[in-house]
Amino acid sequence: MHVSLDGFVCGPDGEQDWMTMTDDSAGEFLVPELQSTVDTILVGRVLYQGFASYWPIVADDPHAPQSLVDFARWMEDTPKIVFSRTLGEVSWKNSRLAGMDPAAEVAALKKQPGGDMVIFGGAGLVAGFTKLNLVDEYRIKLEPIALGRGRPLFADLPDRIRLKLQRSKGFDSGLVALSYEVIRS
Repeated sequence: MHVSLDGFVCGPDGEQDWMTMTDDSAGEFLVPELQSTVDTILVGRVLYQGFASYWPIVADDPHAPQSLVDFARWMEDTPKIVFSRTLGEVSWKNSRLAGMDPAAEVAALKKQPGGDMVIFGGAGLVAGFTKLNLVDEYRIKLEPIALGRGRPLFADLPDRIRLKLQRSKGFDSGLVALSYEVIRS
């Protein structure tokens, strides 16, 4: 998840135009591990709808860079669980609506064989999962910007969340990739 230096995932009007999207070295560092360990995508309605209108087009775009096409095909082929209170159906390849509350859904998914799950937000979904103690690891793209206001990644936490840094890497764009494990004890 992209996060500003002052902790926001989007500006006050939901804007995300400040996110670093052109740092190929960050993608080369982050994407292979994601693709090798994750086999299920958890996503909220808004982001699902954006993804469903974007990634299938990129997957078939002969002018797109090969790395972007490969990621788009991974997005297409990876199972997606959509958390929504308003969608009645989903039609994008390998997508289904979550059938239970988030805690029950995640517990059922964890009982199945396979790899990791990733939450591709948005902020409300991540906040809900955080409050339910369902997040095991935070992978953050710390952006070289302070927004001053917006939607925070962590708001109204019932308790502190202790974290252990697993890895970090800075990039020439100013972006810093951070991976934190949640400490439960």
